[in-house]
Amino acid sequence: MSARTLIHNAKIVGESSKPYIGWLLFCEDMIEAVGKGKPKSLNADCIVDFEGDLLMPGMIDTHVHFREPGLTSKATIASESAAAVAGGVTSYFDMPNTIPPTTTLDAWKQKMEIASKSSLANYAFYIGATNSNLDSELCRADFSLIPGIKLFLGSSTGNLLVDSKGSLERLFAEVKVPVAVHAEDNARIGLNSSIAREVFGNDEIPVEFHPIIRDARACLDSTLLAIELAAKHETQLHLCHISTGIETKLLRQGKPRWLTTETCTHYLYFSEGDYETLGARIKCNPSIKASTDRSALKKAVKDGLIDVIGSDHAPHLLSEKAGGALTAPSGVPGIQFQLPLLLDMFSPELVAKLTASNPAAIFGIEKRGSLKPGNFADMIRVKTEEHAISDSDSLSLCGWTPLSGMKLGHRVVSTWVNGHKAFDNGSIDLTIHSQPLKFNH
Repeated sequence: MSARTLIHNAKIVGESSKPYIGWLLFCEDMIEAVGKGKPKSLNADCIVDFEGDLLMPGMIDTHVHFREPGLTSKATIASESAAAVAGGVTSYFDMPNTIPPTTTLDAWKQKMEIASKSSLANYAFYIGATNSNLDSELCRADFSLIPGIKLFLGSSTGNLLVDSKGSLERLFAEVKVPVAVHAEDNARIGLNSSIAREVFGNDEIPVEFHPIIRDARACLDSTLLAIELAAKHETQLHLCHISTGIETKLLRQGKPRWLTTETCTHYLYFSEGDYETLGARIKCNPSIKASTDRSALKKAVKDGLIDVIGSDHAPHLLSEKAGGALTAPSGVPGIQFQLPLLLDMFSPELVAKLTASNPAAIFGIEKRGSLKPGNFADMIRVKTEEHAISDSDSLSLCGWTPLSGMKLGHRVVSTWVNGHKAFDNGSIDLTIHSQPLKFNH
């Protein structure tokens, strides 16, 4: 007979109502029942008293860079999935800028094979678009196991830029799955870089100039191009890591049904004033911008204009982060501490919506994203408790966090992946219980 676990005295979090005291019963990897108040019976093989702590659906992080294969000195699927479950992330979508880039089915299969043996969280891998791989790779892909196509309209870490007008037209016209876009205008960035080089000559351009070089206009121009292409062909467009207030103004003019939006935790927490103390620790693409952009993004989240919050977890070794606006690599590790940070900013039900139920609905993820009978038992226990963060707390292979020295008001206590407790009070269980995610596009 299968073992049953009963969680009770929990503050259960859904995406559409305030948390309530209740109970949840799961058997092996599936949720069997959920209810309010006290359970009628405490008859179960294992009983867990939550003592009023939050019980939340496992987070689905739709935007991570786990660096494997090819960049494993920075991170691996094993190390970063450990950081993920420690942060309440039970499922993730990994981006294609690895070595080799995930722009072929063979490269995608290689990642799936690595994850099947080492990932502690459920996994999926985007396939990246190039100027020439639509017929040879994208049209042959099995998108029941792939969340969508990643399109770089601006160069970032790993050059996967698609700049052929013909290739872009065909991509948006022919694909029937979400196109997740990194929207920054390369020409604008190039012009700003040239001006900065003229000003500073042979001197290093300070990292504080990163949001001037990769400015709001670069984001807006590229976003407008992506929206124009998607509107023309009614393509499902997913705008990644929105970082500007002007893009939120664009969304307020009307948000068509084929458009979904993502921002990231670091854009909601940091602003350009933090470059003075944190330097390249917060250098990422798109750049972290003004405090007015941060405020506009927070308001857009509360007003329902943002559909998803991802981490854009992108580790580099701290020794590599030395340099200025044009030389230090871009990328911020964030997956382990994003949930406590978000709960300090927004209500638990809004956080659950943006990090679990919305990602599941947008990408058609089967049986995940909410705490309801018939879904997989992907769950998080969160305690309201102030604690300080330091670099030594980071489980990422890179070994640091831009939040070092800061205090957070919530702490992830335990994380269940498919009913298995992958993380508990600081301890990681390295037994693999993860599964490949399945999509119904």
